[in-house]
Amino acid sequence: MTEPTTTGPGAASVLEQVLGDLEAESAALAARLVPLADDAGGWRRPTPAPGWDVATQVGHLTWTDDVAALAARAAAGDAAAWDAVVTDALGDPDGFVDAAALAAGDRPATEVLARWETARADLAAALRALPGGTRMPWFGPPMSATSMATARFMETWTHAHDVREALGAAPEPTDRIRHVAHLGVRTRGFAFAAHGRPVPEAEVRVELVAPSGARWTWGPEDAEQRVTGPAYDFCLRVTQRRPRSALALVATGDVAEAWLDVAQCFAGPPGAGSGARA
Repeated sequence: MTEPTTTGPGAASVLEQVLGDLEAESAALAARLVPLADDAGGWRRPTPAPGWDVATQVGHLTWTDDVAALAARAAAGDAAAWDAVVTDALGDPDGFVDAAALAAGDRPATEVLARWETARADLAAALRALPGGTRMPWFGPPMSATSMATARFMETWTHAHDVREALGAAPEPTDRIRHVAHLGVRTRGFAFAAHGRPVPEAEVRVELVAPSGARWTWGPEDAEQRVTGPAYDFCLRVTQRRPRSALALVATGDVAEAWLDVAQCFAGPPGAGSGARA
């Protein structure tokens, strides 16, 4: 399975598909969080991300959705608010994400949840309003509306995973994770570069089994380099939520082996391994 193009006549429908899955994933996490609003112990329970409790995880999602909406509006010509965010980030490039997440999460639970709901809706509206083919600024390369929605899905799914682990809840895999898997495949070159390693030229065939049992594929069928296994395990690896040794992924070839060692689909410097932040 490959993702359709994100420019041209079909771009709007692809964006709607990703936004629909993003809202479904967000709603599933919100349903788990609402009962914690009156449980200070649960709301402040530490998660696998060092220094972040459940409230910080939600605060981070809220802040990032807010900022992504500003970036979308900057692409549409209203750049003042986005420029202010970039200026603040330049003042503390190593700590601004942590600071923003901690500040956004340091509020009553009901307020944080309400702000996140508003931020999600605001971002979806801003992305839908972007003209086709428009690329929006970000802290890395500029992104299309669909790419941003996919990135927001990846982060939402990843932080929902951290929250579930903090609460001792069982995973609930759905085929919505295809967006995370796709991003993981697309960022193979970035992962090597982020680790200071040359990007191999060899193509890699990826064959994953979805939670539904469907088969998802990327890359040439005749590629010698191959990665196979459960899609859920692949998503845990590319978001660095699990070490390779804990996953049922099979790499064939030296490039595929090396890729699974450095796999990373989130922006920024190399993560610290299991529990690293997206």
